[in-house]
Amino acid sequence: MNWRAALLAACLAVPTGLWAQDVSPAAAAASALEDLSAARDLLEAAKGGRERVAALSETVRAYEAGLSAVRAGLRRATIRERELSLKLAGQEEEIAALLTVLQARGRAGSPSLFLHPEGALGTARAGMIVSQMTPALNAQADALRETLVEVSTLRQLQAGAERSLQEGLTGVQDARTALSQAIADRTDLPRKFTEDPIKTALLIATTETLEAFAAGLGEISGGPLETAANADVFDQKGALPLPVAGRVLRRAGEADAAGIKRPGVLLATRPRALVSAPVAATIRYQGPLLDFGNVMILEPKSGLLMVFAGLDVVYGRTGEVIAEGAPLGLMGGKDAAIGEILTQVGDGTGSDLSQSLYLEVREDNEPVNPESWFRTQRED
Repeated sequence: MNWRAALLAACLAVPTGLWAQDVSPAAAAASALEDLSAARDLLEAAKGGRERVAALSETVRAYEAGLSAVRAGLRRATIRERELSLKLAGQEEEIAALLTVLQARGRAGSPSLFLHPEGALGTARAGMIVSQMTPALNAQADALRETLVEVSTLRQLQAGAERSLQEGLTGVQDARTALSQAIADRTDLPRKFTEDPIKTALLIATTETLEAFAAGLGEISGGPLETAANADVFDQKGALPLPVAGRVLRRAGEADAAGIKRPGVLLATRPRALVSAPVAATIRYQGPLLDFGNVMILEPKSGLLMVFAGLDVVYGRTGEVIAEGAPLGLMGGKDAAIGEILTQVGDGTGSDLSQSLYLEVREDNEPVNPESWFRTQRED
């Protein structure tokens, strides 16, 4: 076996756990997959319709978290592997020289290797020179071995992440389908009121703004509702989770490309992302509205409305009382194919946050900055 092969073999034998900074993305993905496993266990244990919906919602969220972790890990691994490969390619001559010296040092057999043409004194001097060179040669060999170990580890991580990504894409699609069916079969949610479809249609036809529509919501429910059960919702102000995994794309009052300013925030999300209720509330309206696409309007407490606009699919029925974390619907778009995702990860082009959800909060029908209610963090 030559020294190049021996070094590579030694590299492959080193435990990958030594490279914590590069295995950490895999550890994050493993943690997310553990959450997914727990969600599957919850799903198996679910008995009634409501429990099944909750379990499926957790399953979808766990899949989304796992896929996000795998994407992040694969992106980091690809970038680092490319850096190291370019580094090794640029050091080919240096590496070849090092391996030649190491190979010569590693030869076994003839004592003549230890003799010097000038006799014993020359042999002694040569031995001293070699002994002084040995630490530097060993250091170079160790550095090369470590780089090869890291490259090998990263490539293994890439291969494993790709498999997990493909399995996750299939799994999350199945979980969404099952969730939609479970919600359609659900009949046990309490209802505050039954919507009058004729009055709802008239309200939609005669209003031109979200403010006007919100002001007329009492008409489709037979009058104002009693105070909601979660009267302490204002204690949660500023601490509510965002309804969907993503990031703030545009803040309240910021103009869009057309120069239009809105009082809500715009969230960038992945295609088919699950939108969940940030707090227990009554569904005051769900369906298409104005130019907002499909809209879900929640009332956690009398006089407080939360508007979620831009969904592709909406769950539930107007008048139902839903729990915190209940599924509200799915974003639009289509899951990227495995090839598209790997291309985005590999070259850094494009964005997987291609959908947008508009979030508005109204107190006594006056818009307030949603960031006064929700935990937000902008990523530039």
